[in-house]
Amino acid sequence: MLPETTIAGLARRLDDAERTGTPLRMFTREHPEMTLRDAYAVQRAWADLKIASGRVVKGHKIGLTSRAMQIAVGIDEPDYGVLFDDMVHHDGDVIAASRYREPRVEVELAFILDKPLRGPGCTLYDVLDATRYVTPALEILDARMHRRDPETGAGRTVVDTISDNAANAALVLGGRPVRPAEADLRWIAALLFRNGRIEETGVAAGVLNNPAMGIAWLVDKLAAHGESLAAGEIVLAGSFTRPIDVTAGDTIHADYGPYGSVSCRFS
Repeated sequence: MLPETTIAGLARRLDDAERTGTPLRMFTREHPEMTLRDAYAVQRAWADLKIASGRVVKGHKIGLTSRAMQIAVGIDEPDYGVLFDDMVHHDGDVIAASRYREPRVEVELAFILDKPLRGPGCTLYDVLDATRYVTPALEILDARMHRRDPETGAGRTVVDTISDNAANAALVLGGRPVRPAEADLRWIAALLFRNGRIEETGVAAGVLNNPAMGIAWLVDKLAAHGESLAAGEIVLAGSFTRPIDVTAGDTIHADYGPYGSVSCRFS
């Protein structure tokens, strides 16, 4: 594992990059020996810096939940990141595009927990029992480091992405909250529009066959670090569309049919 001083230094660089908007070179270009364990250590150190500055943890996000994406990046499981209070937006919000470098948007379901969840051994049924409601959501992705190396053109590895808080930047909550027992979560579907034009469609079963399975996976992963999910946390369960690029002036609208919709505009 990388030395603690190196991990702390990488976390500080991420924090500086976010404040200045200046992208970092991929960490794996400097430290090709980095492992997934190192990446999550950097992410936790970065989260500690955010908390020390006054930010409040509001939940977690799960990414790389589709089998196709896992194959594309060479892993066999999802990844996760942390959601903070300054990342949360609501249906209809106007969001400053200048806050982000290369924003992209994905369609997801957000689980709002009524009870804490602790592992190991968390099951699908534990998740459903602990969930107050599920609601449509958009995840805004961004990167504090280059998505492609300026010199070589090589793309980020999953180690880089995890270090960078699993590419999370913000989320938008909306739609009709539904209790887990009131819907077959696997068959919740959405249409994603940009400026009135349909860009993507998807169904929630694309997330590990049931989006609640991602929450169970996350709980067990956190348990290995002595962590858990608290009552009231928001958990983004993973995207069931590909990400689409957005710029200033774009209006994003996701239609979930009987479960409502969620929208935002980038100014």
